[in-house]
Amino acid sequence: MKIYLVGFMGSGKSSLGKRLARKLEYAFTDIDQMVEETAGMPVIEIFEKMGADAFRKMEKEALLSTAGRSKLVVATGGGTPCHFDNMDFILDNGVAVYLKMSPVSLAHRLEYAQKARPLVQNRKGEELLAWVSEKLAERESFYSRAHCIIKGETVKPDQVISLVFGS
Repeated sequence: MKIYLVGFMGSGKSSLGKRLARKLEYAFTDIDQMVEETAGMPVIEIFEKMGADAFRKMEKEALLSTAGRSKLVVATGGGTPCHFDNMDFILDNGVAVYLKMSPVSLAHRLEYAQKARPLVQNRKGEELLAWVSEKLAERESFYSRAHCIIKGETVKPDQVISLVFGS
């Protein structure tokens, strides 16, 4: 079985994914990290030097590379499910879990995040909140197709395990 974690940037897909994989004794992979390794540069630099379209193509290839694997937890990028037919692929190849969060929670996390994120660079306060609200509204129709939806602010690995495995 594969578990794909989907949701907006800053929703905790990578940190939860690592803890979930450890608990299940599954492997863990992060789509953004896979792209960075392939490109030999951080996501922010890929956006700057190659553009969003090139990044999205690399992101799709990284996602497709998870197809033949099992016992895997995958942290997708925030935009991964929203491009090409990526959400269909995710739904067909594993269990999709949406870490749903409010725009206010996401904006707070993104404003104080350690990791540089190209799409939120130079946005702060109300401007960041407005941008997150707008983008989340655009992406919600993709995210909400997930097999399971869970509140991202307080999610624990055991809650995801219960949702996915029904135990």
